[in-house]
Amino acid sequence: MEKKFTLSTDSTCDLYASFVKEHDIKFVSLCYTIEDSKGNITEGTDNFTDYSQYKDFYAQLRTGSFSRTSMLNYESHLSHFTRLAEEGAEDVVHFTISSGLSPTVDVANKAAADVKKKFPGFNVYAVDSLAATIGQGALVRAALRMRDEGRTAEETVAYVSDLRFRIQYMIAVNDLYYLKRGGRVSSMTAIAGTVLGIKPILSFTREGKLEVVDKVRGMKRAFALALDKMERFPPVKENELIWIVHTDAEAEAAELADLIERKTGFKPDVSIMGPVIGSHVGPGAVAVLWKSAEERSDG
Repeated sequence: MEKKFTLSTDSTCDLYASFVKEHDIKFVSLCYTIEDSKGNITEGTDNFTDYSQYKDFYAQLRTGSFSRTSMLNYESHLSHFTRLAEEGAEDVVHFTISSGLSPTVDVANKAAADVKKKFPGFNVYAVDSLAATIGQGALVRAALRMRDEGRTAEETVAYVSDLRFRIQYMIAVNDLYYLKRGGRVSSMTAIAGTVLGIKPILSFTREGKLEVVDKVRGMKRAFALALDKMERFPPVKENELIWIVHTDAEAEAAELADLIERKTGFKPDVSIMGPVIGSHVGPGAVAVLWKSAEERSDG
């Protein structure tokens, strides 16, 4: 089947390097810095190739290291798109982190327009995922299926633009400290929640902002909430998609996967979150998403 467009994404999609390589997805990585308790700073790139690298990253956070991230700048986009144009790419469907979290899609569009001045036949369709991590990854996977079916860039963009609103989320964060640092909850809420074992439940709004939509005590109640939401917004069977991501919480992610499999008969994919979004969520988090027929109503 002839492929009618090039598929591209930034690293906040949290797809494994082996998957990206196997499916010829063009990939541009964000960077992060880690400062340990002694003030030593180490720079890293969001392009892990081995599971142990994810484990090591969260181990550093657990020992008190502080991770900072920065958005993908104009120069990085310009270099990425120039390379694609030089390789002969014409239509490119490129996915970015949500505009509700970062203005990356605007930067991508500017860089693409500048590359087009030199390569008039080069066109970038920059898709604002209105999500991050596996929410963005789910859109990339949908676009991959359409690319391999021989669909056009325009058809694919139309499909994933609608799909963005049909993905349901349950994101249970283990430690409110990371949300407090990012301004998502107040210091008072973070202290009280930590003492009481409160797990904030997050979802993406239709504007792509990450918001606290509920609070429960303990991860088991968070999982019960996810199953209840799945009852209200059932996963669709066509191109079935249920995907769990965790921040070094393998046992909890496996427990949720078992609960979902017993409920739906479908075994969810399970993966670990990369360092860029993981920096803002912190270790011990578990999230699940699925595609529903109804549009998301959070936020």
